[in-house]
This record gives sequence, C-alpha cells and structure tokens, in this order.
Amino acid sequence: MPHLHAKSAYAADDLALVQRALAGEGNAFRLIMRRNNQRLYRLARGIVHDDSEAEDVVQEAYVRAFAHLRDFRGDASLSTWLSRIAINEALGRVRNARRQADLDPGVETPTEAQVIPFPLNAEFDPERNVAQRQIVQLVEAAIDALPDEFRTVFVARLVEGLSIEETADLLDIVPETVKTRLHRARVMIRKQLDRQIGPVLLEAFPFAGRRCDRLVAAVVQRLGIPE
Repeated sequence: MPHLHAKSAYAADDLALVQRALAGEGNAFRLIMRRNNQRLYRLARGIVHDDSEAEDVVQEAYVRAFAHLRDFRGDASLSTWLSRIAINEALGRVRNARRQADLDPGVETPTEAQVIPFPLNAEFDPERNVAQRQIVQLVEAAIDALPDEFRTVFVARLVEGLSIEETADLLDIVPETVKTRLHRARVMIRKQLDRQIGPVLLEAFPFAGRRCDRLVAAVVQRLGIPE
C-alpha cells in the first residue's frame, strides 16, 4: 500500500489537474485521458466483451466525468473516480442489452471473445507470434466466460494490477470479498484453460517458416553446399 505521504501527494496532483481542467486548459484534459485510458478500457472491456463497445464506454465515461468534474472532491483518486463512472456505464449497457434481448429474442448480444491487440514482433518470428496470439485468445475467452462479479474483480486486480484494497474501494466491496472472488475466478480460468490448452501446446516452440529457412541457409553457407 502506498505511503500516506505518497497518497496525499497523488491526491494533491489529482486536485491540481482537475483545477487546470476546470480552468479550461486543454492539455489537462488530455493528460487525464492519457493517464487513464488503458485502465478504463480494460475495465470496460472486461464487462462488455467487445473492443469497439468498450471504446464507446470509455468515451461516454469521459464525457460524463468532464461534465461533472466539479463534483470531484479527492475523496478517492481521480483514477478510481473515473473507473467507477466507466464501470457504471459499462454495466448499464450490459443491462440494457439484456433487457433488449428479453424483449426481442432475435437480437443477439455479443458473446465471442475479441482479441485485445498487444505489440508483437511479427516480422522477426511470425510462427511464435501466431502461437502467442492463440494463447492470448484462450486467456481472453476464459476471462470473458467468468460471471460478471468475478470478471470485474479479476480484471481490476490482475490485469490492471490494483491492490486488494484499491479493488475493494473501486467496486465498493470489502477486501475479503475481493479475495474470495479472485480465488474463484482463478479456479474457473484454470479449469477453462486446462480443457483448451492441449491443442495449443502442440504448436509450442515453433520452428518453421523464416526460422527454418534461416537455419537451413546458415548450414548451407557454412558447409559450402552447392545450390
């Protein structure tokens, strides 16, 4: 847990940044968004299960937050305050989608896992990158399959790296509930991956394509084998 002095410094920084934004300083708004974009996106994505929908959630969360920026008092960190707004927006959309699906059974709600892009050096080792992407897809599908209350805790605690206390504060639950839900989420994900990881392991340590060609060319060159 951060030292009390550090926490007060963060709070002072948050309040100063909010004051700059309230004064109409454009860079302050940009800084707020750049500091919080990844967390808000991941939290929203963990709830709505869809990349573009998560972006919409974050965008709407910022619009709402900036419209009520004067309400921020620094009782929680600015990041936590924004995260709660994003979570409420995401949960509201999920509830609306479920109500709509109940009213019109023909309407489909998104359930398939979407891949969150992450930097890969595809030019250097495309075969290994394919395997990495498969693993990412399996992990994301397992996270998406978690019940809402477990998935939100899992994303906040392990994907975003919040402490147990921060996660409890963010979700307005007690720390023991965070621990319990996190444990159950881990068990469910482990079972899901155990069922699916076998086929991926068959493609572990790939050695084909460019890597294979590079090795063949090196041996050919060293041994002087004619073309």
